Amino acid sequence: MRLRRAAVAGTWYPATAERLNGALATHLHNAGAQGAAAPCANSELIALVAPHAGLMYSGPVAAHAYRLLEGRTFDTIIVVGPSHYVTFEGASIWRAGAFETPLGNLRIDEDMASAIIDGCPIVSDLPAAHAREHSIEMQLPFLASLAPTARIVPLVMGHQTRDTAFALADCLAAVASQKNALLIASSDLSHFFEAAIAASLDHQVAEHVETLDADGLMARLERRPEHACGGGPMVSVLRAATALGGATSRVLQYADSGDVSGDKSSVVGYLAAAIWR
Repeated sequence: MRLRRAAVAGTWYPATAERLNGALATHLHNAGAQGAAAPCANSELIALVAPHAGLMYSGPVAAHAYRLLEGRTFDTIIVVGPSHYVTFEGASIWRAGAFETPLGNLRIDEDMASAIIDGCPIVSDLPAAHAREHSIEMQLPFLASLAPTARIVPLVMGHQTRDTAFALADCLAAVASQKNALLIASSDLSHFFEAAIAASLDHQVAEHVETLDADGLMARLERRPEHACGGGPMVSVLRAATALGGATSRVLQYADSGDVSGDKSSVVGYLAAAIWR
């Protein structure tokens, strides 16, 4: 079986199942205690936005999105993240086998992966794009804990152009409509600004997310790409979710790295959001 080995277990999150389960349980408990009752509880959840920093930094925010998986089941979960290490055009899919996690392997939905490759010329099978990439991997502990039977489709986006983001969105909407599927955009927000400046920049992104404004977010990112490292994946998921009937979007939590480190002079912003129909 083709297996993508965990690249940042033991550094970005605990490498043992016991310690990882403990960390996840703490984040999920705290998110439930801090947040109001889950919004749109009677609506169909179709997409999430979650950050991808080290678990101690962004896990408290990501948990606000992932706690919505409790009591829900999905056949397939499509995760779209940015490439931090490999430069390429289009998007790369891991089309077969599984991704390793300390909580067990997550199997690939090979039929959906093949359908995406067949239906979207900008998607290729480029294993090097996934080898070190943490933007997908940082979502997997939550998925392995809360949706262990779901198959996954991991996609890493290279150059985050309008053409790539929109083409991928249209393809994802087509394939996701055929299954009980969840879309996830993996993205951190602004990087290394003072906290007040970061919050202002990040608030602008949050407004586009809450209004399902993929076009507006793309235009903003074209002017100032530093707004979000995974802006392209967010645009793709917003556009696909809208095509799938998404009608309500909520930002569930916002924080920055300084909330953990105590250093507010240079922070990374984190947002959790969900979309329902």
